[in-house]
Amino acid sequence: MPEQAQAHEVTPTIADFAVEGGELQMQLRLNAEAFVAGIDLDIHQDTDEAGQAGDYDLLRALPPEELSPMLRLFAEDWVKTINLEAGTSVTLELEDVRIAPVGDLNVPRESFLDLIAPLPLGADVMNLTWPTGSGAVVLRQNGVDAAYTGYLQGGENSGPIALAGGSALAPYEAFISYIPVGFDHILPKGLDHILFVLGLFFLSTRLRPLIWQVSAFTVAHTITLACGALGLVTVNPDIVEPLIAVSIVFVAVENIFSRRLHSWRTAVVFGFGLLHGLGFASVLEEFGLPQSQFISALIGFNVGVELGQLTVIALAYLLVGYWFGNHPKYRGRVAIPASVTIALIGGYWFVERVWL
Repeated sequence: MPEQAQAHEVTPTIADFAVEGGELQMQLRLNAEAFVAGIDLDIHQDTDEAGQAGDYDLLRALPPEELSPMLRLFAEDWVKTINLEAGTSVTLELEDVRIAPVGDLNVPRESFLDLIAPLPLGADVMNLTWPTGSGAVVLRQNGVDAAYTGYLQGGENSGPIALAGGSALAPYEAFISYIPVGFDHILPKGLDHILFVLGLFFLSTRLRPLIWQVSAFTVAHTITLACGALGLVTVNPDIVEPLIAVSIVFVAVENIFSRRLHSWRTAVVFGFGLLHGLGFASVLEEFGLPQSQFISALIGFNVGVELGQLTVIALAYLLVGYWFGNHPKYRGRVAIPASVTIALIGGYWFVERVWL
């Protein structure tokens, strides 16, 4: 279930590589416009927040024949900043540039860079450092057994990768490495999930109702995350994404009219958790999990998501609940205004995802 990310959302670069005839061949699938516009993808999770947002939008409207020479000019210098070691320093060279036609401007289009590098005679291990400022990359090895799959942020190093295969992550390594991936998709990238969790928090700062709601939400999205990642459930993102926005509006509006947790709200939160799990699954679908350690990586991703949610709740409690939760005017001056704001944002997202 590939997710139709909004055009302004930053998605990771996908780097597929293999060795053939003594050469390293690498294909990068990336958001070309963000790179050409000069956006620092380590900092910005949304291109609208960057100072180059106007340039980015103009580039997205260019046909491939106009954008291609600009991307090629950028890439010829940029690929040299990909630090590749295979016994000695290896320089990647740009072989080809391919850009999809202009389509729906609300959806990022795919561009591809084909790279090539001759390997030193006898090279059996490589080590890659992803350039600072280039955002995240999913590095995937192809054509070998026990292939390597890694998730790197800008400036991070892959560690040794056996070119003949065998560098697949161990279960513990896969589990640990995918925790930050899940956390990252809550904080800072998962604004819709953050607002939903805050909607749960603002009903009551008391621990018991919050635990009931968060537990229901956690169990539900764990189920659909696993089913979606395993390919057992596929739902059109054009349906899922607006419904996630509806879930945000629902919990926020109910906060305004309800003073306590009703039993049916927990059931509704569980249902919305199923939707959010499909949203998380589409993130994994975007860049895939290492097949050799699928379950370990999936559990690690889910743990990261949970840690992200708990961090949101902890921050909300420390900033608001601890100081004002027991104040007699907390509901009228904090919970209701916050819930109104959350409902308005969710309502805007619903309109945007259905009609804009």
